[in-house]
Amino acid sequence: MQETPGTIYLVPTPIGNMGDVTARAAEVLASVDLVACEDTRNSGGLLKKLDIKKKLISYHEFNEIDRAQKLVDAVRGGQSVAVITDGGSPGISDPAYRVVRAAIDAKLNLVALPGPCAIIPALTASGLPTDRFFFEGFLPNKSAAREKRLTELETLPHTLIFYESPHRVHKSLAAMLEVYGDRNACLAREISKKFEQFIRGPLSEIIETIDNRTVKGEIVLIVAGTGMRRKKPSIE
Repeated sequence: MQETPGTIYLVPTPIGNMGDVTARAAEVLASVDLVACEDTRNSGGLLKKLDIKKKLISYHEFNEIDRAQKLVDAVRGGQSVAVITDGGSPGISDPAYRVVRAAIDAKLNLVALPGPCAIIPALTASGLPTDRFFFEGFLPNKSAAREKRLTELETLPHTLIFYESPHRVHKSLAAMLEVYGDRNACLAREISKKFEQFIRGPLSEIIETIDNRTVKGEIVLIVAGTGMRRKKPSIE
């Protein structure tokens, strides 16, 4: 007798504050047969806090193709699988896309839960337009490739959103100032965590604010689109 296929759930997890776990996310994690995650140590800690015990399987950029097929086979065999990331929504700057694509190609049940994602609170609290935005993710590591990609985005009228790492943020901001001029921007870091911080203003002022400082934590950079230039100070 053929077993009834299960379901793959895409379950967002907290990016900092554990209070951001939704009741539905906790319910799904408690009910599935298998949890697929980037790092079993991180996800094991999350499940422990939720008092949930589940079998964990890792998926990451080095094994994503093989693991995607294994997850598809598990669901075809009647198991239900929760796909989670180290923090945020699966598929946003992580390898979950491969799992999703494999599930769709195999015509499996796929359910995506809404939940934590750093780019949305960073954008909405940035003070920049939110009606149209373009999410780029991480820029290239090498300076020439980084500047090339920034130049390709230069004429977009949309608010631009980037993820960045602490050790590259100074270089990326300098490149943005060189390519875009002194546009309004926002550096958001450690969203939802104890040391959450927003630094808003023209790119030159943000650079000056963090000059000679080590910027720690997870960073989102939001930059005005081509139609939003630096505001001139009002004359009173």
